[in-house]
Amino acid sequence: MKMLNPQQKPRLERRIAGSTNRWRFPRQPFSGDLLGLSQMCKAANIDFDEVLKNPDRLCISQIQRIFPENLKNKTIQSREADVILECLGFKWELHQPQLFQSETLAKLYLMGLARGNANPEKESVKILQAQQPGRSREQRPVKKMILSLKINDPLVTREAFATALKNLYMHEVKICLDDVLGVLAAAHILQFGSLFQRCVTVMMSGLTPSTIKNFYLAGCKYKEEPLTTACEKWMEMNLVPLVGTQIHLRKVPKELLHKVLKSPRLFTFSEFHLLKTLLLWVYLQLNNKTQTFPMYQTVLMFFSSFPKNCAFLDRDVGQNLIPLFLCLRLHSITKGKDLEELRHINFFPESWLVRVTANHYHARIRHTDLECASTVYENTPISLRAERLVTYEIRAQTTVDGKWQEFRTNQITQKFGLAEPSCKSHALKIQTVGIPIYASFSFVFSLS
Repeated sequence: MKMLNPQQKPRLERRIAGSTNRWRFPRQPFSGDLLGLSQMCKAANIDFDEVLKNPDRLCISQIQRIFPENLKNKTIQSREADVILECLGFKWELHQPQLFQSETLAKLYLMGLARGNANPEKESVKILQAQQPGRSREQRPVKKMILSLKINDPLVTREAFATALKNLYMHEVKICLDDVLGVLAAAHILQFGSLFQRCVTVMMSGLTPSTIKNFYLAGCKYKEEPLTTACEKWMEMNLVPLVGTQIHLRKVPKELLHKVLKSPRLFTFSEFHLLKTLLLWVYLQLNNKTQTFPMYQTVLMFFSSFPKNCAFLDRDVGQNLIPLFLCLRLHSITKGKDLEELRHINFFPESWLVRVTANHYHARIRHTDLECASTVYENTPISLRAERLVTYEIRAQTTVDGKWQEFRTNQITQKFGLAEPSCKSHALKIQTVGIPIYASFSFVFSLS
């Protein structure tokens, strides 16, 4: 009989796992082999490195897969709550199966099992076994566990949090557009993925001038690229015709505005309409107490009131706005009256106006504007070339099955004259998945 040295530490026994005799020392939190764990993660579509950092992730995922979706719709009034969640000054009674739809609540629950001097791994196995199909679920007295969750996000109100918890039990809970931002924030904190995506869908279909700011900022905050992209595309179509006519224009973030101005898909009636919209946005930023949408003449008077010795964009207040106005194609403004306004408001530096004038030599001003333009810009060089060869393409955007899609023609080359139309109007057919888009265009003078 072999005697053991009392000072000698007992050796760790090797644990065999699998038919290939793979083994490792049985240390927590993983008592099996890593190859088998890797295969399990792959089958469960879980990141292996994430499981190594957070062992509870595997257990939570397994339980989530076992719970059927229709469990939400089953009434559980006869069953007493398993957990009391203390959050936002309220106590919410929850049941064990619903907890595992939220990764945050599931982690809190497993941590609660560990605090109760129980084996969380063993308890997890019991939960899994109890939820297997065909198993008889015997009711046994369960001591209510008290969990605490602190939320510091001001977007998460009690009503929004209650809606999020309600979605643990019911699949088709209506989410109001006024509450969707708070529910989205609550779903993010709870790590309730399906609810979070439902909120994103509601927000993408509910974009308006009053919601565009908050929805875009939420997309940036939670790095939800489909939401931010939807906001950008919506703004590309609605900045000038819709948002640019309402007081909500003030709320458009500068970052979003800059992206939209740089986009080749930006819709505008003319470059001068886009300029007026941008001037209105600047006016509303500088006059934040204005509660009504200003008239354009009021905006012109405001910028004209600055001293004439320095253009607005050359002043300290206008320096950070230069990247926005660099996105404009001022050379596309060719009407004499509009050109006169550019100089009168003293907004642009003189060097910018000189470039606009020089570009008009290459673009050709309308013959109807020559008299007006000559009174504004004396000795302005004007091209009177009889005709010019122009290459262009036409783009169209439309919604197909609720999603914005862009269509375009191939490059078209035509001759344009000054005195009279050099080509007849014709329809350009752009084939889409649904109804074809027909657009009629008539060009009388050349485009730059």
